[in-house]
Amino acid sequence: MSGGGLTSDDRRALAEQIDYYRARAPEYDDWFYRRGQHDHGPELNRAWHIEVAELRDALDAAQPSGRVLELAGGTGLWTERLAPHASEMLCVDVSPEVIELNRRRVGASHVRYVNANLFSWQPTERYDFVFFGFWLSHVPTAWFIPFWAMVARCLTPDGRVFFVDSRYHPASRAVDHVTGDPSATRTRRRLQNGREFDIVKIFYPPDDLERQLSALGWRGRVQVTANFFLYGELKPICR
Repeated sequence: MSGGGLTSDDRRALAEQIDYYRARAPEYDDWFYRRGQHDHGPELNRAWHIEVAELRDALDAAQPSGRVLELAGGTGLWTERLAPHASEMLCVDVSPEVIELNRRRVGASHVRYVNANLFSWQPTERYDFVFFGFWLSHVPTAWFIPFWAMVARCLTPDGRVFFVDSRYHPASRAVDHVTGDPSATRTRRRLQNGREFDIVKIFYPPDDLERQLSALGWRGRVQVTANFFLYGELKPICR
């Protein structure tokens, strides 16, 4: 993907986004496991974990297999779920810090890692199953179409895509973060040490996202959990 169509604000936000996730690597899992500043109390935490289990069940039901590609693999929270089903697997992320955490967590010899920026990385091979978790919401609007075109180029003729992402909900954020406008495309994030970053964050209404993907030639459904997440399994209509 080239940088065409990006505004200076997009470029600035993407640069901060990379810095943010590199710096956040040691504390990223606190968000997922509802620890520390992400602990919203027993009731909301319980709902979160129930819905995470729903995502895992949906991914298992999709039966990932063969050659698997994970985009923005992060600390390995999904890599470790995908790896046992893959004959071989490639995990791409821009942060060497999270790649190291991922490698330690997964510890699988058939999983390879590439440290690359997904806004410039291009596939050199084809995959049977492509996964990305909590990544689409960090893709600027101007790159939505080029991103999905790149994903299509990653797939074998019968290949499939599975993704999970965030719905807008105040309890998805840290307890000390201000709840923003759900229609905004930027959000301000704070690390435990107080450093702040402006990053891309887009909350897609599921019906709108499904329509956009259908218009680009993707077949599948975008589904939601009760509060926190959306997910989908897709195939290109025409190859």
